[in-house]
Amino acid sequence: MQTNFISADLPKLPIADWVDTAVDWMSTNLEGLFNGIAIAIEKVVDGFTAVFTAPHPILFIVILAVIAYLAGKWKLSLFTVLGFLLIWDLGYWEATMSTLALVLTSGLISILIGIPIGILCAKSRGASNVITPLLDFMQTMPAFVYLLPAVTFFSLGVVPGVIASIIFAIPPTIRLTNLGIKQVSGELVEAADAFGSTGAQKLFKVQLPLAMPTILAGINQTIMLSLSMVVIASMIGAQGIGVEVYRAVTQLHIGQGFEAGLAVVVLAIVLDRLSQNIFKPSQKRRNA
Repeated sequence: MQTNFISADLPKLPIADWVDTAVDWMSTNLEGLFNGIAIAIEKVVDGFTAVFTAPHPILFIVILAVIAYLAGKWKLSLFTVLGFLLIWDLGYWEATMSTLALVLTSGLISILIGIPIGILCAKSRGASNVITPLLDFMQTMPAFVYLLPAVTFFSLGVVPGVIASIIFAIPPTIRLTNLGIKQVSGELVEAADAFGSTGAQKLFKVQLPLAMPTILAGINQTIMLSLSMVVIASMIGAQGIGVEVYRAVTQLHIGQGFEAGLAVVVLAIVLDRLSQNIFKPSQKRRNA
């Protein structure tokens, strides 16, 4: 005997309406705050861009090569020289410097915000219980979705690209700062307490130094995610090499897209290696 199940249609939750209402309210009542944030970000990006584009490309490459040698190995220095010479030869120097400025801006802001939040999560179970689900949401939401509120609040251009990059890239710094502090041996913390250390002394002289390798791993991931998001943000007017990639995709210029992609790869590898090695003790990272 066949049984038919008849179920009434469930009413749809007006989540989209709720989000639109919240965005409209924020756009109306927080306009001054958003304008201040936009001005600050523009000044930082313009400052980085001016610094990177002021010297001749050869001089800038030499400076990068020296930094790479001091931070890593001679192989990294050689790759930096060859990679950036290739970028210059292909004609993507200005675009790459703009991208570097955007990545450093979004990465720096993410680190300055993320580390204190990670410390808060490590110190407060209640804060961790609230922030951790938000980080899950931020890391699983498609990257393109972040472009919508960024454009709504900051219009088109560099600023929404930086804002979207910060939201997309900040979770690793928060998570790994939290994890690094929690992994510090309880015996060392008890010893610090036994010697009469204050909370600040225990944090800055015991927990943070011991957690630094884990924190630096989070910073490295934040920088890499910032670079990937900055490229995507070219769709909303962010400057840099992402514009060339997006133009090549929309016009089906395969060769041009490959060249622009090479510039992104070179920049990503150099930033990745530098962020991995720059804070390590020189005797551990220097190979003959």
